Amino acid sequence: MYIVQIASECAPVIKAGGLGDVVYGLSRELEIQGNCVELILPKYDCMRYDHIWGLHEAYRDLWVPWYGAAIHCSVYCGWVHGRVCFFIEPHSEDNFFNRGCYYGCHDDNMRFAFFSKAALEFIHQSNKRPDVIHCHDWQTGLIPVMLYEIYQYHGMSNQRVCYTIHNFKHQGFGGCEILWATGLSRESYYFDPERLQDNFNPFSLNFMKGGIVYSNAVTTVSPHHADEARYTSIAYGLGHSLYLAQDKFSGVLNGIDTDFWHPETDRYIPEHYTKDDLAGKAENKKALRERLLLQDVDKPLIAYIGRLDDQKGVHLVHHAIYYALNKGAQFVLLGSPTESAIGSWFSHEKRHLNDNPDVHLELSFNEELSHLIYAGADMIVVPSNYEPCGLTQMIGLKYGTVPIVRGVGGLVNTVFDRDYDNYHLPEERNGYVFYNTDNYALESAMERAIGLWYDYPEEFEKLIIQGMNCDYSWKYPGKEYLAIYEHIRHK
Repeated sequence: MYIVQIASECAPVIKAGGLGDVVYGLSRELEIQGNCVELILPKYDCMRYDHIWGLHEAYRDLWVPWYGAAIHCSVYCGWVHGRVCFFIEPHSEDNFFNRGCYYGCHDDNMRFAFFSKAALEFIHQSNKRPDVIHCHDWQTGLIPVMLYEIYQYHGMSNQRVCYTIHNFKHQGFGGCEILWATGLSRESYYFDPERLQDNFNPFSLNFMKGGIVYSNAVTTVSPHHADEARYTSIAYGLGHSLYLAQDKFSGVLNGIDTDFWHPETDRYIPEHYTKDDLAGKAENKKALRERLLLQDVDKPLIAYIGRLDDQKGVHLVHHAIYYALNKGAQFVLLGSPTESAIGSWFSHEKRHLNDNPDVHLELSFNEELSHLIYAGADMIVVPSNYEPCGLTQMIGLKYGTVPIVRGVGGLVNTVFDRDYDNYHLPEERNGYVFYNTDNYALESAMERAIGLWYDYPEEFEKLIIQGMNCDYSWKYPGKEYLAIYEHIRHK
């Protein structure tokens, strides 16, 4: 099958979050399973060019219709760790992708509306005719709209679209200027609750809603999150649109790149280990303590890795630090605050705890250090308010680091409580789950985990091995996506 992925990110060349990891990991797996995959991405000035091999100009004169005129673009081609990627560079005073950042500009809606138009125009003009176009998040929500309303009448009527929503919180909004810029034009037609009109603001178009309405298949990144999106407020106003699209909406669990995240081969950790021989994990714990100046004592080490923001349950992350210390455990945090108030809060805590030999707070992100923490920690807390899929807990399981998670989104689909899970066999259980957002709920799970480590070390090691037995690679999600592609191809 010939598949084109269109996204605003692809790790490691363009990565702001989990979206980039998914786009790369899924593309790689689809190729492993025998398909032809190409990616179309913006050519940002600040992307990691050192991860692109053989970058060259592949299509010199791409003229993209825009506001009744056209913007001249060049399309570059290069290989990102084996994936064929096309990068679109507009030559325009708007300077859409030469901003020194991926997101956060006042005109992000216009930037990505243009990228969506340019990606379709490139497919059209270069005579690429993929079986499936797979689009990701609000940035590409207009692609199925324009494909159905414009490009199907210009030789692209056989292309089918799968649209994946990674985060419902960011949906992309705009007014009639979006319609006139992209050539969709007809205001009264699109400002309609059955098309692009936002469900709660009649004066706004909603990019993500357009993707839901016009795509042949819509997915989100875990089965449980799909249920949450349809039946709770987690869809941020798009619940009714998902209800109307329920026959084509499903959840497919993300995977992790097990070439990059693997304790048997990880180049960032000093000692490799397997589920059959965990001695190396103890050595990594010792190395982690040395690096972060923690005392080397007989205590469990608990970690948090991820952004510090409300989505991630930052109030519970804070509580977990002190609860771990009070229960005779050590704590390591690696995370970047996303707001100044949170940054100030945790900077104060870092200064307050600076001389404590059992805790280290690293208020930044460091890829190399994250690997060592996964390998050296005994447990990892993921107390998210909401978590569409979550990669942290899956990586933790791979490294034999027992996850302590809140039961939301993809965390429910991947972590099964050792003591209270009624749906999995005892040998399938792999961590600890709590459900409420208060401190007591978190404490109940942490107390059980720390208690098992101290009182029943053989049982704790058994839990580690059961977690390492889990396969959360891209193998199974890749097959699920191929089944979706086959289904929409023959509709």
